[in-house]
Amino acid sequence: MIMRNNVKMDKFLIIGLGNPGNLYKKTRHNLGYFILDKISEKYLFSFYKKKLGFLSEFIFYEKRIFFLKPSTYVNESGLSVKYWMNKKKILLKNILIISDDIYLNFGSLRLRGKGGNGGHNGLKSIEKELKSSHYARLRFGIKNDFSKKIDYVLGIWKENELKDILNKLEISINIIFSFILNGLQKTMNLFNKKNL
Repeated sequence: MIMRNNVKMDKFLIIGLGNPGNLYKKTRHNLGYFILDKISEKYLFSFYKKKLGFLSEFIFYEKRIFFLKPSTYVNESGLSVKYWMNKKKILLKNILIISDDIYLNFGSLRLRGKGGNGGHNGLKSIEKELKSSHYARLRFGIKNDFSKKIDYVLGIWKENELKDILNKLEISINIIFSFILNGLQKTMNLFNKKNL
């Protein structure tokens, strides 16, 4: 913990998975980036290029929050997550990974405190680097009919899909800040049943 005006502040690391560069900006696999960008627009803060990622720091109700968009590409996200966890001395229980999930119905949101990687290369990398699957993850469903998984996740959002995503955006943000303020278990109880 750190002190601010004699008040102890917990530190959190919120990671949105995605690939850097304009080529990937509007792709489905960049959903984590997209959500963090929308939070930055809402709360008027900016991201800065740092080692292995784009980082921003934000104080919210006496919580120090670091928002991270790894610049390592999705497949090596774990390198960035591990580096910034160690650099900022953040506990494993205080990190939250935001990712797309092709096995969840489109627009569904699911918060979990542990679990498998579901074939997501970003989660595989994080599990490998942290040597644990016991970390909180918010998965955003993008399930659809597709012939090639890689073509689908790296494809650009269709207009109707983007509209559905935007409709769920505020819920996503509420889940993230509830995790920070209320903890994992209470947040799962509050939101998971509503978003099946």
